[in-house]
Amino acid sequence: MEDKSGTLLEWVYPFAVFVCGGWVVWHMPAYLLDFIPPASQSLFDQMSQLHMRKDVTPNIPGLFGGFMDFIDWLTLLALPVFFFLGARNLQGAPMEYDDVRPIDRIALFFGRLTMIMIISMTMVMLWEVFLRYVVEAPTLWANELTLWIAGFVFLFSGLYAMQQRCHIRIFILYEVVPRWVQKIFDTISVALIVIFAFFLIFGSFKQVFVIKFYRWEMFGTAFDPPIPATIQPTILIVVSLIAIQAVINLIRDWNKAPMFKSPDEIDQEELEAIKRSVEAK
Repeated sequence: MEDKSGTLLEWVYPFAVFVCGGWVVWHMPAYLLDFIPPASQSLFDQMSQLHMRKDVTPNIPGLFGGFMDFIDWLTLLALPVFFFLGARNLQGAPMEYDDVRPIDRIALFFGRLTMIMIISMTMVMLWEVFLRYVVEAPTLWANELTLWIAGFVFLFSGLYAMQQRCHIRIFILYEVVPRWVQKIFDTISVALIVIFAFFLIFGSFKQVFVIKFYRWEMFGTAFDPPIPATIQPTILIVVSLIAIQAVINLIRDWNKAPMFKSPDEIDQEELEAIKRSVEAK
């Protein structure tokens, strides 16, 4: 991957994924009703009413006799395409981890998507401040929308941090032992992550996907976003991706030299990365 960033496509693809993903999430009742309709008539009616209440384009008829209109189909098909193109055309920033393989592009693109989300959150908060203190007409949705997006930012940034090896690590003991002992520590650490992810998914899969997601549980406020129905499944998905990325990092770094140096030793690679970052600005 080239050590270059700042092209227009690096903004276009994450923004397109953000917009398409937002549309798909907001119209998820239509997708559920068409693809996996509830067996219970009462739940089917409840989901139908929810879809009609939340549908952004209620005047557009559904295709193929279902609830999804052509915009729903278009965004659903465009979402993986934009994600693939964004990950494929992704270019590295000067301060990012330079040893990148194709599988790492998934986590890197989630990092780019997180940046778009942070910008969107900031714009929503600025808009709310303007309406509240200048126009004196606060919204019912800005605070909850910010909270909703922040949940995804927290989760996606964790996956990006794992790929970049920039998560918090206590290495007082790690840096004074031989490399073969460090490999044992790394293996134990990754094994604990995988075990935690397995039992988290195993213990909460039914509660999260059958109850929260499949019933599309809402937040129960005036804006009423589907925070429980989206954040909780995303936690399980991202935790599983973090566990997979941890295994990939372990394999990738197995034959590498120790990452940590003594405090008195100058890290020439980090200095060069800082210089490249300054020159890029």
